Amino acid sequence: MSILPQLAFIIVFAAAVYILYKRISYLRRNIFLGKAETRNDQTDTRWKTMFLVAFGQKKMFKRFVPAMLHLLIYVAFVIINLEVLEFIIDGLSGSHRIFAPLLGTAYGVAMNIFEFLAIAVLVSCVAFLIRRNVLKVERFTKPEMKGWPALDANLILIIEIILMLAILTMNATDQILASRGVEHYTLLNGLFFSSMMQPIFENMSDGTLILIERFAWWFHIIGILAFAIYVTYSKHLHIFLAFPNTWYSNLKPKGEMINMPEVTHEVNMMLGIATGGGSEPPAEIGRFGAKDINDLTWVNIMNAYSCTECGRCTSECPANLTGKKLSPRKIMMDVRDRAEEVGTSIDKGGLGLEDGKSLLGDYITKEEINACTSCNACVEACPVNIDPLSIILQLRRYVAMEESGTPAQWNSMFQNMETSFSPWKFAPTDRFNWADQLKSEEMK
Repeated sequence: MSILPQLAFIIVFAAAVYILYKRISYLRRNIFLGKAETRNDQTDTRWKTMFLVAFGQKKMFKRFVPAMLHLLIYVAFVIINLEVLEFIIDGLSGSHRIFAPLLGTAYGVAMNIFEFLAIAVLVSCVAFLIRRNVLKVERFTKPEMKGWPALDANLILIIEIILMLAILTMNATDQILASRGVEHYTLLNGLFFSSMMQPIFENMSDGTLILIERFAWWFHIIGILAFAIYVTYSKHLHIFLAFPNTWYSNLKPKGEMINMPEVTHEVNMMLGIATGGGSEPPAEIGRFGAKDINDLTWVNIMNAYSCTECGRCTSECPANLTGKKLSPRKIMMDVRDRAEEVGTSIDKGGLGLEDGKSLLGDYITKEEINACTSCNACVEACPVNIDPLSIILQLRRYVAMEESGTPAQWNSMFQNMETSFSPWKFAPTDRFNWADQLKSEEMK
């Protein structure tokens, strides 16, 4: 038997692994362009969150129809890829269906399950294509979804359809060859779905069938490897990043804003409140808030790479619903695009973060971030616990503290809070006058 197919497989597989390694290293470097942040507390809660939200897709089911379609694809992705292990072993060893004699009748049952899931993926992908391109669901037609984002979504769905058809074609031709007693092919106990395709190939010669079966086998395994690489360039990177992203979720109450430790230290010192840092002065603050991605945390950037571009955040955003320019999805896409731009520049020996551009201004405008009501609707809606509000607040903090560029009405509110401890301009001693008035009315 020729070892050329095995050598070809080893070369293809090794090339795919190398490209994936380089790409993963690139993504990891980009994510860690952000500032350090430690989120290793409450490990039990974090494991539970990851299990329910990433594995269990708990938040997806707020919209039942797309959730069910997505669940079918998700389950198929996990289970069908178990067959990839057999593909890899067959490719390396030159065998064919190496698990068939080991599992006996259970192998045929497993193949029928795989085929059912392949059909489920076909149906789901067609439904998603119709939703995007025929029904034109509103959240998929927003301005930030024009061009590559729309093409990327359609490409993935089409690729998945083709890969599932390759599985069914391979099984159909494989079983015809097995029924004819051709060497190396194993007859299984009735593959239900692929048997429906067998009439297409029944009248073909053994040589033609072998060619088609081998082509489908190679097409599927190369397609899987190419898909794994393509995902790292696509919004579908969430297939992998959803798990660490949910594990590192912000577990604090959604209404709690994160203070800057350096500022808190200074305020405590002025008020005579003891701090945990002793007498050591705080480290020099490079910048208040965030202007570019290196001012965000690595968790913020990982959030951006985990974005599914589903648009649930934007469809729930009250500012967006009332016609404002703010789209939480666009905020995440902009952070990711800026990280990609900086990372690519660094790899090419360019200026990187010193290229004269910044996240605020060149990607995200003040009009967008000022429209945010800080309601957390986007955070609550995200199926993988992404936090666009954290980024928006850090950008607004930069505008307020570094540029003094907040709207005039906001400055009045800030001044009132500083002098009167409330957004309204009246003395703190008058704060409970309403209660006195209420009491006097009750006594009448």
